[in-house]
Amino acid sequence: MFNAEKIKNDCVEWIRDFFDKNGKDCNAVLGISGGKDSSVAAALCVEALGKERVIGVLMPQGEQHDIDASYMLVNHLGIKYYEVNIKDAVDGILNNIPDDLEITAQSKQNLPPRIRMSTVYAISQSCNGRVVNTCNLSEDWVGYSTRYGDSVGDFSPMSNLTVTEVKAIGHLLGLPKELVEKTPIDGLCGKSDEENLGFTYAELDRYIRTGEIDNQETKELIDRKHKANLFKLQLMPCFKPDIDSVLK
Repeated sequence: MFNAEKIKNDCVEWIRDFFDKNGKDCNAVLGISGGKDSSVAAALCVEALGKERVIGVLMPQGEQHDIDASYMLVNHLGIKYYEVNIKDAVDGILNNIPDDLEITAQSKQNLPPRIRMSTVYAISQSCNGRVVNTCNLSEDWVGYSTRYGDSVGDFSPMSNLTVTEVKAIGHLLGLPKELVEKTPIDGLCGKSDEENLGFTYAELDRYIRTGEIDNQETKELIDRKHKANLFKLQLMPCFKPDIDSVLK
């Protein structure tokens, strides 16, 4: 049985300990999408540090149809926030790529989250911050993140918590139900997470925690995605020269 209260309290203490060791006076800075992950991460940081030390960054790309959810979160928590529209930055890069190079759909989809992370770091480094990674275990398990985009940060409170567990903590923290239960949209191609993945988070979370799954094809799909995307969770491979042999 998942003890949301214990895990929430342990996570809050872990965040405090991180800041004690990595910047006693620093702020927690994170991108705010209005979804469950950024909402729960922000609320955990508020409980750990106080609302005065948590800063949100809203980053629409032109018009964002669900930006009201982001406003709801920052107002609910009472945290300071900055809004930076990334449309010009994304368009500027795409418009300046040479015409003889055809940009793939995947490249276009992954550019905005990488621009967003650069934006969060620019703000963080300008206000004595540490960047909060908002990924969860379920998404990481199947590689549902953009490398060097939303997959990075200075500390990660939820990387070992499934979507189901993150939601339970969100409700415990008293976040608006609309934010915790908001249908997750990738923000890249307009589809929901589960439409893109081909299975539900409930199926994935059960499989991660128990190894149990009802559909063999779904199991194979999850296993295939997990294996293909393990590189996203590993440090960059580095060549290790045999220095001793050349110095002899």
